[in-house]
Amino acid sequence: MNEAEVKQDKVQLGFWSYIMTDCMLFASLFATYMILRNSTNGGPAGSDLFSLWFVLIETVLLLTSSYVCGIANLALRHGKHKEFVAAFITTIVLGVAFLVMELSEFSHLIAEGHGPAASAFLSSFFTLVGAHGVHIAVGILWALVLGWAFHRQGVNDDLKRKFGLFSLYWHFLDVVWIFIFTIVFALGVA
Repeated sequence: MNEAEVKQDKVQLGFWSYIMTDCMLFASLFATYMILRNSTNGGPAGSDLFSLWFVLIETVLLLTSSYVCGIANLALRHGKHKEFVAAFITTIVLGVAFLVMELSEFSHLIAEGHGPAASAFLSSFFTLVGAHGVHIAVGILWALVLGWAFHRQGVNDDLKRKFGLFSLYWHFLDVVWIFIFTIVFALGVA
């Protein structure tokens, strides 16, 4: 095994270690939410606050962005640069649309007096969903930096590998969102 392969293996190990720490972070946030979801301090519960249709649109945006990101990754690996660029830009646009909707939902809840300080339930909700939103924002920033690198350097093996890691990160955020959609919103409205 040469030095470049060892370095690449270390990067892969580091990335997967990061993903595992994120799994632990989200597991603890989900556990906290489940414990506090009925601690409304006499205020509204999830069924009073959440619009399942709104969250369903967010979900479709994020899942579609993940699908398109997978297409971008395949196009990049097969040398289809126009398809890669189109799919990559679409991934970013859908991610931004998701984040805008999430921030809109947060601002609406806060404007209605249902901010994180209103109850333990809302505090855990904003922490869990907000942590996911921060991860989405970081993913968008990462994608923009990758886009700039592709523009400046062109396609090379290092950038292909980095995009592969970004793609895994983006898919991971989708998996987390599916749990959020199910546990927080679908069960919260039921």
